[in-house]
Amino acid sequence: MFDALCGRYGFDTRGYSEWSHLVAMLYAHLSRAASLNEVCDGLRMHAAALACVKGATPPSKNNLSNCNKRRDAAFIEELYWRVMDFLCSTNGGFGSSKCRKGYLRRFRKAIHAVDSTTVKLVAKNLGWAKHRRRKAAAKVHMRVGLQGFLPKFAVVKEAGDHDAKLAYEVCAGLQAGEIVVFDKAYLDLRHLALLDGRGVHWVTRAKENTCLTVLRRRKPGHTRVIADEEVRFEKPRSQELYPRTLRRVTARVEVDGREEVMVFLTNNQEWSAWTVAELYGARWDIEVFFKEIKQTVQLVDFLGNNANAVRWQIWAGLLVHLLLRFLAWQSSWGHAFSRIAAVIRSALWQRWDLCALLRSYGTAPPASAMASGLKQAVFAGFS
Repeated sequence: MFDALCGRYGFDTRGYSEWSHLVAMLYAHLSRAASLNEVCDGLRMHAAALACVKGATPPSKNNLSNCNKRRDAAFIEELYWRVMDFLCSTNGGFGSSKCRKGYLRRFRKAIHAVDSTTVKLVAKNLGWAKHRRRKAAAKVHMRVGLQGFLPKFAVVKEAGDHDAKLAYEVCAGLQAGEIVVFDKAYLDLRHLALLDGRGVHWVTRAKENTCLTVLRRRKPGHTRVIADEEVRFEKPRSQELYPRTLRRVTARVEVDGREEVMVFLTNNQEWSAWTVAELYGARWDIEVFFKEIKQTVQLVDFLGNNANAVRWQIWAGLLVHLLLRFLAWQSSWGHAFSRIAAVIRSALWQRWDLCALLRSYGTAPPASAMASGLKQAVFAGFS
């Protein structure tokens, strides 16, 4: 797979081979290296062990920097999706084993969550990513399948692009009958109408300034549901962009241990009102996904300043996360996900059977209690 992909992109290998480049970038994430020197020095000190990884060689600082700058990051992006397809197709349980207990099992169609995460950059060195006077950042827009907890689509853009503009691209692969959940940052009426026309069900939150006309009120049907209404947009321009009837559900939901009143919008008229609230609550899983990535891979210190180098590092981090997820599934890992990265980082240059190591890894069992009782005690100096 890797060799065929390299041949299609036609990279110049006279400086540094593609395979060694990929291994170096994966090592940068696994070791949480903060600079080019850390990556190059770490690989050079373990050159003999590195050669066992299909003949990979340590890079020089200049070689690694040039590869990240000049080799198209579309290569590692395509490699990521090919590896995911291979792992899911050859391992039936992977990609479908993690399923939220309860209500998500009621849905036979796929449920997707759409959101973005911001990767902070240094404005002084990365002028191409500036979106404020003194701030620079890149954004990863992602669509995650909630049943399998794996990405279905991802795109890396400058943070200056508004989320709603990327909604068309992120949701382009959705099929009729599938469900997508997103927050109000992705609320675009023209895009919602396109989703309706394709038969896609969507759930989002209503903006505070949204003007809606109530056409019909339904019975709430749940103690936490305050109102369930069929509505239509009030303003002529909004009606032109979205002429159909939609549904507004007002419910009390628990957020950080306290109840809050939230207003949800959906194009589905058949679900119960509480199901709409539950589906939006499932959107939090994509936040957990982003947290996993940022805890396990290196997305704080970047090895290059240009846009291509940043994309190389982000996609390499996503690939490391995917491989760690597969190892966790293969070894039935039962501990926190961030811990599996720490275990592998500690054993990185040892010859281990990783699955056997991870299956045997865990906290020590509690010490057995000794049965004893106080029969007599003498404290010197006390009467």
